[in-house]
Amino acid sequence: MATLAKPAAAKPVRRTKPRVQKEIIASLARAIASGLYAPGSNLPRENDLCAEFGVSRTVIREALKVLESKGLVRGRPRVGTVVRDKEEWNLLDPDIVEWMGSDFLDESMLKAVLEARRAIEPAAAELAASRATAQEIADLDHAWQRMAAAKDSYSFIEADVVFHTVLLKASHNRVFAQLYGLIHAALHRALDASARAVADYENAIVAHHALVEALRMRDREGARRAVGAILDLAEHDLHISAEPE
Repeated sequence: MATLAKPAAAKPVRRTKPRVQKEIIASLARAIASGLYAPGSNLPRENDLCAEFGVSRTVIREALKVLESKGLVRGRPRVGTVVRDKEEWNLLDPDIVEWMGSDFLDESMLKAVLEARRAIEPAAAELAASRATAQEIADLDHAWQRMAAAKDSYSFIEADVVFHTVLLKASHNRVFAQLYGLIHAALHRALDASARAVADYENAIVAHHALVEALRMRDREGARRAVGAILDLAEHDLHISAEPE
C-alpha cells in the first residue's frame, strides 16, 4: 500500500516589527519635512527604498500609504510618489508635529494656532462657566496649582496643557472637545514656545487663576475676559520669541 508523502513544512512568514516600520515612516517623513525632498519632487523608487532600508516592497508600500494618509505624499500611476505642498499636510497630526520638530515653530504656524485659540477658547470658557462640574473646576484648580508650583519650564508647560485640556472638556461641547484633540500637539508646541520666551510666569499664573475663580463663581463674562487675558499674554510672549536674540 502506497504511503502518502507528508506535506512540506510551511516556511515561517517574516513579519516586519512595528518599530522598524515606524522608523522607516519617520525617516521618510523627516526627510520630507527637512526639504530633502522638495514639494513636487518624487521620492526614490520603491526598489531603491527597499535597498536603502533593507526591507521588502510590501513594507515600503505600507510606509508610503501612511505618509499618503497624512497628506505628505501622493501616489501617481506611472509617475511615482510625489511630495505634496506643505499647505496640504495634516499639520495638526501629532506624528507630523513630531517629525517636523523645530520646523513646526515658524511664526506663521504659531500665529495660526493662536488665531484658532482666540476663536475657540473664549466661547469654551463661557460655556464652562455654566456647565463645568465641581470636579472639573477642581481639576482646573489643581492644574493651576501645578503651574504655580512649577520649578522649571517643562513642568509649567505640562500643567498648562492639562489646564487647557480640562477647560475645553468642561465646556461640554462635543465639537470643542474634538477640536482640542486635533490641535493638542500644535498647542503643546505653541505653549512651549511662548513659555520659554519669558523670564517668569507670574502674569500667566495670575490670569489662569482668574479664570478658575470666574468658573467657580459661574461668571460667564468674567471667564471670557480671563481667557482673553491669557491669550493676550500668549500673543505677547510669541512676539518676544520671534524677535532676534
